[in-house]
Amino acid sequence: MSGTTSLPPFEVLEHVTDVHCHPTDSPIPDDIMDSLKIKVCSMATRADDQEKVKELARKWPDKVTPCFGWHPWFSHQITILDPPPGKREHYLSVLFSGKEPSAEAEAFEETLVNLPEPRTLSSLIAEIRANLVEFPNALLGEVGLDRTFRIPFVPYPAPAEQRKRLTLFKVKPDHQLAILEAQLDLAVELRRPVSLHSVGSSQLTLDLLKNMKKKYKEAFGEISIDLHSCGFSAETWKSVEKAYPNVFLSLSVAINGRSPGHEELIQKASPDRILAESDYHDIQLSTDATWEMILMIARIRGWKVESEWNNHDKDEESWGVVRRLERNWERFIEGGLGLVQPRQSRRARRLNRPEWEDSSEGENE
Repeated sequence: MSGTTSLPPFEVLEHVTDVHCHPTDSPIPDDIMDSLKIKVCSMATRADDQEKVKELARKWPDKVTPCFGWHPWFSHQITILDPPPGKREHYLSVLFSGKEPSAEAEAFEETLVNLPEPRTLSSLIAEIRANLVEFPNALLGEVGLDRTFRIPFVPYPAPAEQRKRLTLFKVKPDHQLAILEAQLDLAVELRRPVSLHSVGSSQLTLDLLKNMKKKYKEAFGEISIDLHSCGFSAETWKSVEKAYPNVFLSLSVAINGRSPGHEELIQKASPDRILAESDYHDIQLSTDATWEMILMIARIRGWKVESEWNNHDKDEESWGVVRRLERNWERFIEGGLGLVQPRQSRRARRLNRPEWEDSSEGENE
């Protein structure tokens, strides 16, 4: 983040939502929350932050959308067996390093000492269900798949410095998938939007969407899914967009800004599927980071950036980036988008084209 981003007035910022962040990972001063101009979606990821997210949402319900779920980085702490197996047996069954077990025996023993006793999937789902029922506006998140993450020798909640030393162990994809699918089943049942993590797992995620559609049919189309900090290629995203009207993508400077393909992804994505996020772990940085992403989207799409707010502007062709993203967020939250791609009128297709396309066509005429 540049740190020099100039923010618009409150009348514009109050229409901005950071759709994915982790503010409970850092201290949250009351005065910062009181002065927060945007709205945020606060993600839960593991055992100790579910309650923190609840407390934040209870205290600032007009600013915080709570999100409850179990992140793939912590999925190895969950067992699908009930009653649970012993600690050693469980972790031997869900972790792999790509090497012979004998070669990693010492590392496994060192890691095992610091890992918690496994928790049953049934108790996890019961907790998430209770949280989602308590907060009717809550999302399921952050959940997902990650084939690149390596387990640290000393896990969270140890200080970050201690967590930098990584093992070769990863969580088996089939175990991650079992934990994820159980959570998604709950999202479909309760009709809740989902914030989905997908890293190094493009094909797994594509297969997951296909299987969810096959399993739940129309019920799957009732919920929305956001591929957060989406790392798909533009080509892969277009295939997802075409097959699933209920799938969105959100983008962050922190993650997507490092990818050489992020501009093409923003250019090619349908304008009614794009959302903005910070993915930051400090609420004091969320506003600037989200706004910087919004400015990037506006630049790449050729959309104007609002400096004031006009509630009476009904001409969608003149809408700026904030109003467009706000409408996308409302569609995402409302859900019910179905599984059949609606046909667009000629006017809608024109509205959904990036302005740079209109300009280039004019130059070629």
